[in-house]
Amino acid sequence: MENQDAKPQRRIRYSGTHPKTFNEKYKELQPEKYVEDVEKVMQQGRTPAGMHRSICVREILDFFQIVPGQIGLDATLGYGGHSLEMAKCLTPGGKLFAIDADPIELPKTKKRLESLGFGEEIIQTRKMNFSEIDQLIYETGPFNFILADLGVSSMQIDNPDRGFSLKLDGPLDLRLNPKTGKPASDFLKTISKGELESILVQNSDEPYAAEISTTILERLAKRIPIATTTHLKEAIKEALDFLPAAERQETVKKSAQRCFQALRIEVNNEFGVLEKFLEKIPNVLAPNGKVAILTFHSGEDRRVKKSFQSLCRLGIYSEILSEPIRPSVEEINANPRAKSAKLRWAIKS
Repeated sequence: MENQDAKPQRRIRYSGTHPKTFNEKYKELQPEKYVEDVEKVMQQGRTPAGMHRSICVREILDFFQIVPGQIGLDATLGYGGHSLEMAKCLTPGGKLFAIDADPIELPKTKKRLESLGFGEEIIQTRKMNFSEIDQLIYETGPFNFILADLGVSSMQIDNPDRGFSLKLDGPLDLRLNPKTGKPASDFLKTISKGELESILVQNSDEPYAAEISTTILERLAKRIPIATTTHLKEAIKEALDFLPAAERQETVKKSAQRCFQALRIEVNNEFGVLEKFLEKIPNVLAPNGKVAILTFHSGEDRRVKKSFQSLCRLGIYSEILSEPIRPSVEEINANPRAKSAKLRWAIKS
């Protein structure tokens, strides 16, 4: 009786005719309750807030040719779209292990998959980085197939609290696992101009790395904070103020995108953990097992390509894809975030 007079919680109010901020988009954040509204957003070629649209699903399934009873691994669970489709092919008798380093999104995805009828008896989730897959095999045995989607999930990009998007003001964090390591804002305080310039060049081929690095370090020396995504954008804009007005806005936008990407890669040691993952894949694949990897960055694709080629020459892989598979025009039109994706695969001897 004590809650008899309690009023139901009202939705978040927003100004204007449409919600603009992440938290105001209550319909998109509850897709199970507002199916038609979410579908309208997707038909417009946009990804609903708090969701992620899996890329190259059909191409991946066509390659894996999953049959019931197999054991598979989704090395980057994310929103669970790939895992869901692979799990459907595994029943009865099969099992999918799905891992992710993100402690915020992992439990949400596990709950979502369970609500769709895919509990622990079919999909077993683990919080771990994919560079540690050799630890998993003692529990699972060799895998018949392994998938890794190296893109940052839309849930992470769209949530301003994670600091992944330059379009939204939020803390300059950029960590895939916010419970480990340093946020990008602290990381910038610990490096030299030369180190920062090298990071921007090596991780994103930034043409104005020297100018941007100089401005960022000068701002920090003057105790001008670079603690938010907006602060970093302002520093990049100041660094490129010398450019002609006609080209400045577009150049600042592209440089900001590259700098955010470069810092995210460095903060999470993404290239380092990818190389460890690539080294360990053959040790956890069953004979004739298959691996498919989706990349979204030239540095990632280059490392995957070289690893597959090297291991194929050694006879460890019997077959590799000579040229990457790209998303179809139809998929890119429906989901513009798929545009930069490349899919490569290999088959173990």
